[in-house]
Amino acid sequence: MSIAVSLMIEGQDGVTWPRWQRLAQAAEDLGFSGLYRSDHYTNAGDGPLREALELWTSLTWLASHTSRISFGPIVSPVSFRDPRVTAWTASAIDDLSGGRLRLGLGAGWQEREHAMFGYDLLDVDDRFVRFTEGIEVVTRLLREPNPVTFAGRFYQLTDAVLLPRPERPNGPPIVIGGNGPKRTLPLAARFADEWNGVYIPPATFVERCADLDALLAFEDRAPGAVRRTLMNRVILARNGSELERKLKGGDVDALRARGVIIGGEDEVRERLAEFGEAGVEEIQLQWIDDLDDLDGIAELARAAIG
Repeated sequence: MSIAVSLMIEGQDGVTWPRWQRLAQAAEDLGFSGLYRSDHYTNAGDGPLREALELWTSLTWLASHTSRISFGPIVSPVSFRDPRVTAWTASAIDDLSGGRLRLGLGAGWQEREHAMFGYDLLDVDDRFVRFTEGIEVVTRLLREPNPVTFAGRFYQLTDAVLLPRPERPNGPPIVIGGNGPKRTLPLAARFADEWNGVYIPPATFVERCADLDALLAFEDRAPGAVRRTLMNRVILARNGSELERKLKGGDVDALRARGVIIGGEDEVRERLAEFGEAGVEEIQLQWIDDLDDLDGIAELARAAIG
């Protein structure tokens, strides 16, 4: 099975306007299917803060300065993004781009940014109640042409309608990311146009797809109703010393067990073929090396795309 290849970066790990603009142009010129980024105020942990370019502003620029690549958040959390505003914003940016946005939604997880900016992350159970409501709000506002009324614990709508209506039928595709079979996959089966796995090897991807198929049958949806994609880190290294420098003390075997693609061009091609055979329709290769290393990104494109 052929596999589309996109580039993914962490928007909170030093992304500035010049870097973002260079990365967008590189993704467009080098043949990547898309460019995706995370949505965070800060980098995780307790290390020094790094630049974090705001998500929706950056995507608005990208929509009007590229013509081919798909793009979107992997993923935008409802914990600090009001889903009513997210639906409105996403519809406008998708129209601006000519229908290239894919709207990734998440529950939120990073404690540092929530504590710093005063957002309530909530415990896991309540977080997923809020997430479920948020997804329903977004999907109904985008997909239903008539005014929407919704009475939830976290969100309420009364005869709400977004105008103009999205130019694309049903608006941008809804992407739900995560691997959890008990919480995330049921939400993907119920609401999503695309399920995006995260850091899992091919065998686990096959298992999660089977779980998703069963859940889709329960929702009376066909298996083909939900696209299957994967976000996975890539560590491109031409020799042992370069690999050691990029790993920064990480365990190669442990990383490979999580599905991380590690090695030179040949290994990148081999691993992508394995993911394609496992049913991955598109892979977003997470580049967390030097964001200014455009030569390295070009080498990745040659290995992954040809």
